[in-house]
Amino acid sequence: MRWLVTGAGGTLGHDMVEELRARGEQVTGLGRRALDVTSTDAVDRALAAYHPDVVVNCAAYTAVDDAEKDEKRALRINGDGPGLLAHTCTTYEARLIHVSTDYVFAGDARAPYAENHPTAPRTAYGRTKLAGERAVLDELPAASAIVRTAWLYGAHGRSFVRTMIELEASRDTVDVVDDQRGQPTWSADVAALIADLGPRVGVDATGILHATNSGEATWYDLAREVFRLLGADPDRVRPVTSDAFPRPAPRPAYSVLAQGRRQRLGLARARDWRTALHKALPRIRKETLRETP
Repeated sequence: MRWLVTGAGGTLGHDMVEELRARGEQVTGLGRRALDVTSTDAVDRALAAYHPDVVVNCAAYTAVDDAEKDEKRALRINGDGPGLLAHTCTTYEARLIHVSTDYVFAGDARAPYAENHPTAPRTAYGRTKLAGERAVLDELPAASAIVRTAWLYGAHGRSFVRTMIELEASRDTVDVVDDQRGQPTWSADVAALIADLGPRVGVDATGILHATNSGEATWYDLAREVFRLLGADPDRVRPVTSDAFPRPAPRPAYSVLAQGRRQRLGLARARDWRTALHKALPRIRKETLRETP
């Protein structure tokens, strides 16, 4: 199969290209400078040049706080861009997998969000990502899939895990929020699931599914596990409430995603977040040290 990955310079996009290459697939990864997903001409040229069977859209405006001040720009990238990709895919008979987020939900549930749970985003970022989901499903309902994920970290790009690695080396103690609960998720695991899903889109898999590691944690729990795996004292991590870090965009208090659709499709079961972190951390640490001046 021929694959085209947009947003290939980001955390998930980079892992997506690596995963597909490791499987021997024919893949082209285009970063933001190589492909502006909001440009009709640029998107048309890309699909005409590479004729992908599957497009994986990892391109996104992910500056959650900045989106509160510039929702219009965020909407162009997160809403209009996916719609344009979906529309162009119809012309070139390509399938589309679009990556979305837990922020489409209100974040106040007490049980994991199912794929069909009512959406109610409370941030500009969430609203624009929901607009992208709807645009894809409207334009390409029979040949698209929405993959929602959350709390991503990986070897490439900024993430909470990388920040904790850096802070462990530079501070005696670290204050971390303990009243937000979610699913720490290794981007390489999401990339593997999308690679499995691709051939089935438009055949027996369309619509929305969730892709995270399993289990639940707070940011405080995650930070302590990072410290433990680094051989550091987890008690150097101190719990605080969200009030200690006020931000323009409110963070979801609860953003655990149910994996029912993934299971019904017979895709690989999500591994526990601690197991994934244990395998991922040496790679992230190596990349962090490589990039440290």
